[in-house]
Amino acid sequence: MNTHSYFGGHRPGGAVISQKERNKAKYHLILEAAVKVFAQQGFFQSTISQIAREAGVADGTIYLYFKNKDDILLQFFGYKTKQVFHSFREEVDKADSARDKLWNLIRRHLEEFQNDKNMAVVYQAEARSNSRLVERQLQEMSKMYLDITAEIIEQGQEEGQIRKDLYVSLVKRFILGAVDEVINTWVLSGGKYDLVSMAEPLVDLIFRGIGSGGAPEGQVLLQAGQTP
Repeated sequence: MNTHSYFGGHRPGGAVISQKERNKAKYHLILEAAVKVFAQQGFFQSTISQIAREAGVADGTIYLYFKNKDDILLQFFGYKTKQVFHSFREEVDKADSARDKLWNLIRRHLEEFQNDKNMAVVYQAEARSNSRLVERQLQEMSKMYLDITAEIIEQGQEEGQIRKDLYVSLVKRFILGAVDEVINTWVLSGGKYDLVSMAEPLVDLIFRGIGSGGAPEGQVLLQAGQTP
């Protein structure tokens, strides 16, 4: 069944779709079409007409759901923030040890971006741009990720898997930065390799650096004069 048959008013099997369901489906259709256009053209070069064409709707239909192009980007980030980080939390909660929790978090992070390359392209572009349009959304996403990572680090320190002489605030940013750079490199390559395959070597690298056996007791990874 194609998208247009879905919007025709029936599900497979003949069940009637309500107007509310059709509106919700079209809303998400436009969101996904817009992100595809943003990924291909760049946000500032994209137009409402291009988004409408990609979604298979009239230009005017876009304005029934969104105020303008900026609103589309804002709502996409707001929607994805909830969706993606709910999946992160679910995966982390499935594991017991700190290492397994970190492995689940990073693997799911890479999976989410690999499965939605357009999202990955737009996210990386916006995170590195001078635009302040989605700054609040990006900050919220970063805070949620850092909070989850901090929980894992503190558990790892309690378990003796992670060195206790390290600042949690420093380590959690180190982990986020490492994962972000792995994704950015993949995006710049055009997604030519399996991004998820980077999860295990990345977790191994992280634990070799912050693991309890990675340095003599009492050694701190901060140079004199530095603060976390």
